[in-house]
Amino acid sequence: MDKRMTWLDHIMINIYWLGINVASGTITPVLLPYLVALFVPDELKNTYLATVRVAGLAVAMMIQPIAGVLSDRNNSRFGRRRPYIVGGTIANIIFLIIVGTSPNFVGSALDGVVEPLLGVNSAYVILLAGIVLLQISSNFAQGALQGLIPDLVPENQRGRSSGVKAVLELLPAFLIIFIGPLVDAGKIWLTIGIIAFSFFITMVLTVLFVHEDPYQSKSDEKVGEAVIRLVALTGIFVGVSQLAVRVVSASAKYFALQSLSIGLQVVLVGLVGLIGMAGSIFIGVYFGAWIGIGKQAHRQKSFIWWVINRLLFLAAVGSIQGFAQYFLSDSLNIPNAATMTTYLLAAVGVFVIPAALGGGYLADRIGRKRLVGLSGLIAGGGTLLLLFSTNITLVIISGCIIGAGAGIFMATSWALGTDLAPAEEAGRYLGISNLAGAGAGIVGAGIGGPMADFYNAINPGMGYLVIFAIYGALFVLATLSLTMVRIDDR
Repeated sequence: MDKRMTWLDHIMINIYWLGINVASGTITPVLLPYLVALFVPDELKNTYLATVRVAGLAVAMMIQPIAGVLSDRNNSRFGRRRPYIVGGTIANIIFLIIVGTSPNFVGSALDGVVEPLLGVNSAYVILLAGIVLLQISSNFAQGALQGLIPDLVPENQRGRSSGVKAVLELLPAFLIIFIGPLVDAGKIWLTIGIIAFSFFITMVLTVLFVHEDPYQSKSDEKVGEAVIRLVALTGIFVGVSQLAVRVVSASAKYFALQSLSIGLQVVLVGLVGLIGMAGSIFIGVYFGAWIGIGKQAHRQKSFIWWVINRLLFLAAVGSIQGFAQYFLSDSLNIPNAATMTTYLLAAVGVFVIPAALGGGYLADRIGRKRLVGLSGLIAGGGTLLLLFSTNITLVIISGCIIGAGAGIFMATSWALGTDLAPAEEAGRYLGISNLAGAGAGIVGAGIGGPMADFYNAINPGMGYLVIFAIYGALFVLATLSLTMVRIDDR
């Protein structure tokens, strides 16, 4: 009989997700857009923001499953996963310091050397380097962390544990509400210190309260072969998505030279952008995952389609969040946009957290797939309202609807994934699922950022409406993709 785990057990198994998401919830929507806007021309900030995110996430896509593979085979007496969480946390703190120093290079003497070579200033280069290194270390820890639920939680309790995981991922929306004013005030080092502390304290709690028995690896696949597969997986996905970026950019320039109305241009390029995003997701994930999984891939088609579903959804919701600060400042002319972004995220969190808890609870009773499918439709409806939002009140309402869908999705989708991943290689398979986590930013921001800048130059604010409409379509496609997932859906 499976041991009935307490709520404290579920919280401690997932507590490091709180540290990870204090960092991502601060850096992605608040700190990174603020710093990029300081370092680059205003009319190109979406493109430069996309470049930083794509570079970091491409590295994350490769590192996270590699860490999963290595932790699957780790026979340490301290457990498979915790040693990687400790090492990743220490490196995180070091690389956060690099990010924090980037504003010190604004107007520095290094610009005379860096700008002729790279076309950007030294502050932007330092920021880019810090973010890439931080993605390496953070995903080193996260790749191992993802194995804790399948390692330690009985299958009939994973929906509940995944719900707790989702809450801890979403709780930072409330915890970081005071960080927006700090960023707007230029208090970068205090912000960095808060992020570093969140990593450290959650790592300590994981080490102290999570018990892992020593594990003897049973995998017969060589580590070198697995790593080569994962590097190839990353190369395929990034290559496909960057090809899509070029196609969308070329189409926008082509249609701009034709005798077409602005409205028709927007529709045509929007369709190309949707095809580019969705196509790179389907092609990149399907073939990338087949290479990453290897000879067992033909038996894991449902897992691969689960990754596709997850990437479609996360590309939409993550990109809306990532461009929120610029949307508020450029389209709604809201001052102190970083502050308002954190307020918006907190308001959304009021709906997200109950939806995540309720979704996790129901997932163990009425089935994962039904709830995951419903989440896409709810989020799509919220995005439709966002397109007609002309004031902050409507933005908050649409955000809350999207948040309700995201909360249900984050709890139930992960529970579905833990069911589909082979238990003996959960770290590796759930690491491969980072095609969705990292790939979401690569596709959504990588294609959406340049599109937003292109159309904002024609009509300020229009670019955000174009890309938000595409993200709404991705939510719908996410629901449709579930028809390819086969599972005994309880």
